[in-house]
Order: sequence, then structure tokens, then C-alpha cells
Amino acid sequence: MTKRAAAPKTIEDLSEKEAKAEHARLEGEIAGHDRLYYQHDAPKISDAEYDALRRRYEAIEVRFPALRTPGSLSQRVGAAPAAKFAKVRHAVPMLSLANAFSEEDVTEFVERIRRFLGLKEDADLAFLAEPKIDGLSCSLRYEAGALKTAATRGDGTEGEDVTANIRTIDDVPNELKGRDAPEAIDVRGEIYMARADFIALNQRQQKAGKQIFANPRNAAAGSLRQLDSSITASRPLRFFAYGWGEASDLPAQTQHGVVEAFKRWGLPTNPLTKLCKSVAEMLAYHRDIEGRRAKLGYDIDGVVYKLDRVDWQARLGAVSRTPRWALAHKFPAEKATTVVNDISITVGRTGALTPTAILEPVNVGGVVVSNATLHNEDEIARKDVRIGDTVTIQRAGDVIPQVLAVDLDKRPKNSKPFKFPTVCPVCGSAAVREVDPKTGKLEAVRRCTGTLICPAQAIERLRHFVSRNAFDIEGLGERQIEAFFTDKLIAEPVDLFKLKPRDIVEREGWGETSAKNLFAAIEARRKIALNRFIYALGIRHIGETNAVRLARHYHTAEAFRDGGIAAAKPESEAFEELTNINGIGETVATAIVDFFKEKRNRKAFDALLKEIEVEPMAAAKSDSPVSGKTVVFTGTLEKITRDEAKAMAERLGAKVAGSVSKKTDYVVAGPGAGSKLAEAKKHGVKVLSEDEWFKLVG
Repeated sequence: MTKRAAAPKTIEDLSEKEAKAEHARLEGEIAGHDRLYYQHDAPKISDAEYDALRRRYEAIEVRFPALRTPGSLSQRVGAAPAAKFAKVRHAVPMLSLANAFSEEDVTEFVERIRRFLGLKEDADLAFLAEPKIDGLSCSLRYEAGALKTAATRGDGTEGEDVTANIRTIDDVPNELKGRDAPEAIDVRGEIYMARADFIALNQRQQKAGKQIFANPRNAAAGSLRQLDSSITASRPLRFFAYGWGEASDLPAQTQHGVVEAFKRWGLPTNPLTKLCKSVAEMLAYHRDIEGRRAKLGYDIDGVVYKLDRVDWQARLGAVSRTPRWALAHKFPAEKATTVVNDISITVGRTGALTPTAILEPVNVGGVVVSNATLHNEDEIARKDVRIGDTVTIQRAGDVIPQVLAVDLDKRPKNSKPFKFPTVCPVCGSAAVREVDPKTGKLEAVRRCTGTLICPAQAIERLRHFVSRNAFDIEGLGERQIEAFFTDKLIAEPVDLFKLKPRDIVEREGWGETSAKNLFAAIEARRKIALNRFIYALGIRHIGETNAVRLARHYHTAEAFRDGGIAAAKPESEAFEELTNINGIGETVATAIVDFFKEKRNRKAFDALLKEIEVEPMAAAKSDSPVSGKTVVFTGTLEKITRDEAKAMAERLGAKVAGSVSKKTDYVVAGPGAGSKLAEAKKHGVKVLSEDEWFKLVG
């Protein structure tokens, strides 16, 4: 029989003490997954598992409100553009989508929108549903009806200019038809390759002795990102239009109305797109598309729902990198059975020891899988995974392989439990599990203590520094970083900007042209946005979202450094200021303080500032009456929801805080305001009613 783990207690059955412990455990686990996702770009669990952890975490806070603090995690895109292409800055960011893996998730998504907008249960709420194409996102800029530029998603803010290649795709019109096309519009959609075309392409590639593509999505991406547009022209690429970015005007005020206009203008749209007027219709559509998935002729991995009314989309806005008004409802992951040949331990950038199951290769959903994540030491013990075991694996979210369960009936008789190492396999330093100060319990992750001497951590720090959402230095991949470090050409980030062409031009695999390209890429990154710079530092708990929050608050690299140094004492004003930033709690603040406490970190930070120019981040909107002001919302707001009010304030350039201090400029108080109102009076902070707030911001 397959061993099964005991089901966790329901939220309703938790005592207050149990809830506090469970909340703290989940917070540590979620924060760990956030680091892996945002800092390493290497998630170890599926979107579905992550969403389940976060839902349970937030459900505990709903039942035990005292656990929701300013530092709570309940507050929370693609690849950066390559240097070989010119860059295109998106006037409106190209966001990614939040995922749902169950019908309950979809129901909650719709209810969440109702709550945010303050709609009654009987209020009409329509969504446009469409298949989620497994391709490459692209933005087409049309001006006066003519195709001007085309760009990939890139990092969501800046993409690659692929205009010449897009013009070779038959599906993409060079001129829009009709008279109602706006003067300027960014049409967004998906470049993809049909399965039959993919098979034919691979046959031609094999015959010519060229690269064989793993799947249609890789083939489409590789074909579009060719420097020689004649190669793109020879590849059978297709396009579906499904949305827009910046537009001088819109032909309709609904999602389906704009998509209908796309069709009139000669843009291809998916004929399976359907307007759904209830959750039941949305779920029925998902089941229907899943049943037709194999016969569509192109790859999809789910269904996308978009709120139909454009004005409501604008009110809802976005959280981090995902719009509140859209959702990707994924299909279930595919599973297979195989054998664990070994369990390997890798050491990450922060010293975390991560276990991976080395599998007998097996085909799962069209992809050959040979490795699967085991998450951490406790997870191995909980599932009792051993070398030689027969296990069930799945490609979670159709991407990341993971071990689901062990078949105990097939376990070898000489099997022994796996012993997790207590020393670092790279440098031999002790590997320990730190005690969480909040709970007094061991953290899930075991870490190498040789922070300054462990080669694995040094290399990983450098890899992170040049990664796509940090400095994004094209030409410096994993192999090059490791080689340069091993040969003592670089030891810390600043060394990258001190490299000379003579250092590498004679090295194996490098020539005059490749060296020239590398140094051009390095030079291009001597100027960098503050949020990217902060993210590149690799401070624990600071992913892309927190880097943006910190950049918006401190505006300059020097102010961020000085604030981190000044916050060394928990009772200081600087520490209070740091923890008062919306979304930044004590855990993140402590990590920043610990970073700047280390003299060598400060020295490396200052050395970087001598080599590069960090572009200050201005407030979101500098001409509003509340730009740069610190605002706290308390009590029950009656005209808009609290979330909507916070989003509005941030769009206007204000800093939204979770608690009141003498640095707070305004407290917006609705009925039921309590301790925050008292704090405002204590510090002499101006208190506004909801109507006064609206009058102030216009």
C-alpha cells in the first residue's frame, strides 16, 4: 500500500495556540518558496501547492485576526530582454496571471471581485473566457492603423524588439482594417505553433542535422527570437490577439467588445472565446475545453477568465505582477511512476541544502523527466522517500516534477531511511537548521554556515546578481560565471565591472567578437533601476515585489543603505520607518539590518556605487496632492473597499502604511476606527473622513 500523510486539522478545529504555531510555520514555508521563486527563479513546488499554503495561511488570519500584523505575508514575470535585441519599454506593463487549480479557486476569485467592488450577490458579473495558449506573449504597436513595433513580454516592463520577425508572420496584419481603429494601440496576444507544424519542423530539422525542439512552445519562442528574420519567415508561426496595453481610445468598454473589434480589424482571435455570465458557465466552459484539449491542434494548459467591464478592470488594478481582474484556471498535472536511483543535495545561493530525487527517466505529458524536487529534510521524512523506492511523480502545473508518494509494496528489502547531511557537501562547513525566533521551532531549511568561504554560495550570489530580473548581463550564464570565479577573475559583483577584454579574449570558447559583446552588455548595465539593484543584492526575503516597495520608499540607493544602517536598533525610528512600509514587516526589516551590519557587505555596496549609476525611483505620481505622503486607512470605508483605497493611494504616489507614527501625514478613518485613531491624535496626525480624502485627491 502507498503510505499516506495524516490530513491537517481544519481551520475550525484549531485552538488559538495551534493556530499561532501553524501560522508561523506556514509563514516560514511560504517565505522560503517566495525566495526560491523570486530570487532563484527556481520554484520547488507547484502553483497549486503554493496557492494551497497561502490560502490556509490567510484562512487562519481570517479566523484569528490578531495574527494579521503589518509584517504578515497576506499582503503579496517573464524573462528580461536579451542584449542581442533592441529594447522596447512597454507603456503599460505586461503582467502575468494568478493561477487557479480547482473550481473552488474560481468561485473565490469571483467572490473576491464582488467584495473588492462592493457588489451585491445579484449584481451582473460577466467574464470573457478563452483557452490559455501555451506560447510566447507579444505586444504589437499600431499607429494610424500601421504596425509600428512588436516586442516580447521580457520582464513585463521592457521587452525585445522583434518587429522584423513579426512582420514575417502571415497571421499578423501590417495594416488594420476598418475606420474605428484608434490612433495608437498596443495589441497583446500569443505567438504559437500548431502541433502538426511543430512535428513537420522537427522532421526538417532532424533531416538537416539541426536542433530538435522539445515542444511547440520552445519552437515558437526560438523561432521568433532569431536575429535573422528569414529564419523566422521559414517557421510556421501563428498569432491570437486577446488583449491590449496602451490605447489612445477603445472601440468598446467591454473585454468582449474590444476582442470583437480586433476581429473586424483583421487580427486573428480565438473562435473558442466565450462570454460567461456566472461561475457555473465559467466552470462548464473549463470542462468543455479540457475535453477538447487533445483535438485542438495547438497546445493549451488551461483557461483564462477576464472580467468583461473595462472600467471595473481599471478599478481593480493589479497586485504585484498579476491583475486582480483576470485568472488562469489550469488543467490538472499529469502523473507517472518511476524509481528513485539516488538523492542528491545541492547548495543554493543562501546556503540552503535542497534535496533532489534522481529518477529513472520517464515520460510525463510529453516531457522526459529524470529529476524531481523533494523540497526539504522534513518532506523526505514525511513521505519516507528512499533510494530504490518506486514513486509516483507529477509535473506540477505541467512544469516542475515532484514526488507525490511512495509505493511501499515495491520497496527493496535492504532499503534504509535517507540520512540528511549535517555538513555542507561543497565546503564541509556545518549545516544547521536555525531556530525561528517567533515560534522557537526549527526552520524547514538546513543551511551551510560557511557563508563567506563556500564556493557554492559565492557562485550563486554572482549568478543571482547577473540574472534576468537583476542586472541581466547577457552572455554571463552559469558556465561563464563558474569559470570566471574558478579562475579567480571575479570574486564579488563589483569585479564584473573591472574585467578587461584581455582577461577573457584568449580563453577557450572566447574570441574577439564574443568578448566585445560581453563588454558591451556589461557597459549597458552600468546604469540600472533602483529596484533591480536592490533585488540583485540577494538580501534574504527581498524578491522583486519587496525590491519595488523599498525602491519606492527610499528613492535612492544611498538612502536605502543609510536607512538599513540606521535601523540597526529595533527601537530606533529608522527601524520603525522600515517596518511601516506597506508589505515590509519585521522579518524583511531584520534581513536588511543583518545585511548592512556586515562591514564587508557595506564595503561591497559602496564599491558598486563607484562603478555604476543607480537610477532613483520617483513616486508613482509626482503631481498629486498626496505624492510622497504617508497614509494610513482605518475603520470601515463606505464608498470603496479598503483594498481599493490603498491601491488608489499608491497610484497617486502616496506611501501606504499599516500603523500610525509621527511620520504619518494622514489617517483616513471610517466608522469603527479604533486604536489607530487614538495614535493619530497622540502624534498630532491629520485625520480625514472618507469624503475629505476624496476631496483632497480630487
